[in-house]
Amino acid sequence: AAGEAQCLSYTGCNFLRQRLVLATLSGRPLKIRKIRAKEEDPGLRDFEASFIRLIDKVTNGSRIEINQTGTTLYYQPGLLYGGSLEHDCSPSRGIGYYLESLLCLAPFMKHPLKIVLRGVTNDQVDPSVDVLKATALPLLKKFGIDGESLDIKINRRGMPPKGGGEILFACPVRKVLQPVQFTDPGKIKRIRGTAYSVRVSPQMANRMVESARGILNKFLPDIYIYTDHMKGVNSGKSPGFGMCLTAETINGTILSAELASNAQGQGAAVLPEELGQNCAKLLLEEVYRGGCVDSTNQSLALLLMTLGQRDVSKVLLGPLSPYTIEFLRHLRSFFQIMFKIEAKTPEEEHMGGEKVLMTCVGIGFCNLSKTIR
Repeated sequence: AAGEAQCLSYTGCNFLRQRLVLATLSGRPLKIRKIRAKEEDPGLRDFEASFIRLIDKVTNGSRIEINQTGTTLYYQPGLLYGGSLEHDCSPSRGIGYYLESLLCLAPFMKHPLKIVLRGVTNDQVDPSVDVLKATALPLLKKFGIDGESLDIKINRRGMPPKGGGEILFACPVRKVLQPVQFTDPGKIKRIRGTAYSVRVSPQMANRMVESARGILNKFLPDIYIYTDHMKGVNSGKSPGFGMCLTAETINGTILSAELASNAQGQGAAVLPEELGQNCAKLLLEEVYRGGCVDSTNQSLALLLMTLGQRDVSKVLLGPLSPYTIEFLRHLRSFFQIMFKIEAKTPEEEHMGGEKVLMTCVGIGFCNLSKTIR
């Protein structure tokens, strides 16, 4: 009966992933009503249903009830179990949509997670697998989640609309997280990137690299952009190309930007030169926004700070994205934790846009389900 009283209730389809992830970690049941209740096609979409199935796979003993129209969802979380799994993601969203949430849950499983995800590896909506590999993994290491088994491996690339990509994500388990003091991003020392092309001419990748370098070489010499052309079975089912760039600082901050071509049969054709230039400009924009964590991973950093030991963690972020702001509200509902938020003006930091210094004391989350060997 005590558990029933703790049930959190929300309305609408927004922030579904955040709510399910935080419910799973905090062990609090959750009810979401009126999911797209007024639309012609009400209820959960296929990618959300696929996400719920994924949560069901990585946990043990979760209770999930969905009404007939799919407009109400009741979720009572089980224990995070992990192990070796496979999941076919819905091709209407990128694998990044699923992977972002797995990154939040994986360190707290009972058994180390090894999961094969299939679907769209790079699209225009969700963070691509490349960007998550380049930025989220180093971030996990900062909190003490590391080891040889932490890896994201791209076996096949898949572009929208048909997908056909495949990745392997492996993550070790940790009993506790380290607190972090991550307040000085440092100066940028090098830029790395990947220009990928599937089922189009390999020349596309080279053309993107040329145009991106044309902009970035004005700022620093140490730039290396790999070209990744996958052929045959490994190239998925749809043609496309794109680019992801990361800027790394002397203190180990990694900022990222990415762009992908329009899906086959949707929108005008994009020139690789334009895409390369725009991607370089996006990276410069991200550098201007700055902070020690790029905008893709703000919520992951805040979650790991929340779950850290009962000690002070500080992270300097660029301007908070709307997604992150909502995430802070959810952290308060699920874990009763408040962050101290201090605005830092560009004058104090000598560069870039406005920053915020986020400070909190961790709740001392302990992974009780971890098998002690």
